[in-house]
Amino acid sequence: MGKVFLKLKVMPTDLDVDLNSVKDKILRLNFKDVEIRDIAVKPIAFGLKALLVLAIMPDTEGVSDRFMEEIGKIKGVESVEVEDMELL
Repeated sequence: MGKVFLKLKVMPTDLDVDLNSVKDKILRLNFKDVEIRDIAVKPIAFGLKALLVLAIMPDTEGVSDRFMEEIGKIKGVESVEVEDMELL
């Protein structure tokens, strides 16, 4: 079993969402074997910003889906989508 590098784009519900608060909540998610390497703010358009989450996790079925679901449950998160996924 290998590991997967996952790059996620986390979109807020609106411009007023505190992305630092969302970032802190993502970092506090307690997922076994998921290592969050970086979370950065990326400007999108017209003042809208997204969070880019870089994580490494085992290449097992359902781990990335559950991780994305938990991020999607955070207040202020509109959507979570995979930007890139690579097998390490």
